Amino acid sequence: MKILIIGAGKMGSFFCDVLSFKHEVAVYDKDLDRLRFTFHALRFTSHEEIREFKPDLLINAVTVKYTIDAFKEILPLLPDNCIISDIASVKNGLPEFYRICKHPFVSTHPMFGPTFASLSNLSSENAIIIAESNHLGKVFFKDLYNELHLNIFEYTFEQHDETIAFSLSVPFASTLAFGSVMTHQEAPGTTFKRHMAIARGLMSEDDYLLQEILFNPHTTGQLIKIQHQLAKLQDIIERRDSNAMKIYLDEVRENLK
Repeated sequence: MKILIIGAGKMGSFFCDVLSFKHEVAVYDKDLDRLRFTFHALRFTSHEEIREFKPDLLINAVTVKYTIDAFKEILPLLPDNCIISDIASVKNGLPEFYRICKHPFVSTHPMFGPTFASLSNLSSENAIIIAESNHLGKVFFKDLYNELHLNIFEYTFEQHDETIAFSLSVPFASTLAFGSVMTHQEAPGTTFKRHMAIARGLMSEDDYLLQEILFNPHTTGQLIKIQHQLAKLQDIIERRDSNAMKIYLDEVRENLK
C-alpha cells in the first residue's frame, strides 16, 4: 500500500517507522529540518510530489490545531479513492468535515504519546477506532494496532468524546490543580516527585492540545464530580472524623479495583 504521512513530528515519525518496512511510505512536512532523520521512506516537500505519489491512504499526523487545515491543503492532490485518516486526540469538527469531504475516512486515537508511553512496549496501552469509519480503513488500523499489541476499542465519535473527558480531562485537571499550588520543596518525597514528573510532562504538551481536551463539552460534568469529592474530603478533614475517613478511603480503594 502507498501511504502518505503528513507531519513529521513525534507521532508522524512513529507511524513512519512502524509502516515503512511493509508499505511504500512518504512523509510530507513543510519544516525541512523535521525530515532530516526520516528513515526508509520518501521525503516530500512539494505538492507536486504528493500528486505524483497517488497514495492509497493518508495519515494526518500534524499538530491537532492544524488537523483540518492540513486536510484542506492536501485533499485536492489525492486520488478520489484515497482513504484519509486522522490520529487526533481531539475530534472537534472532524465528524462535520468528514461528512462533506467526499473521501472515505478512518478516524483513530492511539491513546499514548511520546511524553509518557514507552513506544517500544505498548502492550498496556490502548487505541480507539471510530465506528463511523470506512470498513477497509478500520481493518487496516485494527491490523496495525494488533501488531503493536495495543488494546483496541471501537467507539462512535460521541462515545470517544465522553471517554476522553474522563480519561484525559480528569487527570489533566487534577494535575493542573496540583501544579497551580506548587512551591519549591527542599526534600521532596517519592510520591511528590512522581506527581511532579507527571505535571512537568503534561506541561510540556502543546497548549492548544491541552485547551481542546479540557474544552470537551463533557469535561464540566467531570470537574463537578471532582469538586464534590474535594468538598467531601475537606469536610471530613476539618471535622477530623476518623470513621468517615475510613469509609471514604474504602470507597476510593473500591473505585481503583
